[in-house]
Amino acid sequence: MAATIWYENDADLAVFNGKKVAILGYGSQGHAHALNLRDSGVDVVVGLRPTSKSVEFAKEQGLEVKPVAEAVAEADVVMILLPDQYQAKVYNEEVAPNLKPGAALAFAHGFNIHYGYIKPSEDHPVFMVAPKGPGHIVRREYAAGRGVPVVVAVEQDPDGNTWPLCLAYAKALGALRAGAIKTTFTEETETDLFGEQNVLMGGINHLCDMGFDVLTEAGYQPEIAYFEVFHELKMLVDLANEGGLNKARWSCSDTAQYGDYTCKVINEETKERMKYQLKRIQDGSFAKEFMDDQAAGAPHFKELQEEYSHPHLETVGPKLRGMFSWNNGPAADADEAESFNGKIARTQVQ
Repeated sequence: MAATIWYENDADLAVFNGKKVAILGYGSQGHAHALNLRDSGVDVVVGLRPTSKSVEFAKEQGLEVKPVAEAVAEADVVMILLPDQYQAKVYNEEVAPNLKPGAALAFAHGFNIHYGYIKPSEDHPVFMVAPKGPGHIVRREYAAGRGVPVVVAVEQDPDGNTWPLCLAYAKALGALRAGAIKTTFTEETETDLFGEQNVLMGGINHLCDMGFDVLTEAGYQPEIAYFEVFHELKMLVDLANEGGLNKARWSCSDTAQYGDYTCKVINEETKERMKYQLKRIQDGSFAKEFMDDQAAGAPHFKELQEEYSHPHLETVGPKLRGMFSWNNGPAADADEAESFNGKIARTQVQ
């Protein structure tokens, strides 16, 4: 069955006439949503803790900023853009008690709704607009007159007007310039987690570092190993982004293609392990493990973060990245690595 895709002419910004949208959080997605909606003519207020470092930043960009409870109380649409592990607490303590009757709740990821950590009453419309790109690109593309595609879903539609509202939000974000694909909270959540764990993060990150180990343990120079298992990855991803896997393959040598077709490292056994991971996502096991750990202060998460924050290939990575004129050089790379944990902390408390 063909996907349902909406574009600019499928939505009407007049839906927002007389309505106010509260954006909760001002991290990567929060700043993009707030600024794009504001520039599309939507009445926007940003909800933040008074002690948040983002308060002054948002005000400097001309946005109205209020404490979360106050922002929610005056909003007709509340978009929650906080990290997954904090959403339920903020919802229970500051959103639910102040939500106007019939006000809509919006999300950019289905995690808390799908797994039941947030349970709005049935009189509230619930929808999702999830950009397929980080916030700074969502903002950049909007400013350039383009847009980042989104997936959209409606979970609760008490008044029959939630889809027009959802699509109007996507249009104000600039997303309908590229397109919005219809999905469900369940499909978005489970496929997003699966992709992160098995391919984009848990797959590629470990595959690159393990390949580096195999070559260096066999006696090859670390610098050469880095180039072969990691540096050239960007080239392949760029080619695939332009024309799919076939373009990435056809752009390489016959030797490389033949090695690709005959390689058995990623095989049916890998697929079976992926199916197991998908089952843990579908039955809620992964979500419970993550949320229980976060509720306890994230001891296991912090332990894992430390364990994996020093991949072996990064013993040569900063030096080699500094060889390329389009990078900022080794000093900047080292500074970025040094501030990594600080950046994580900041984005989690916006």
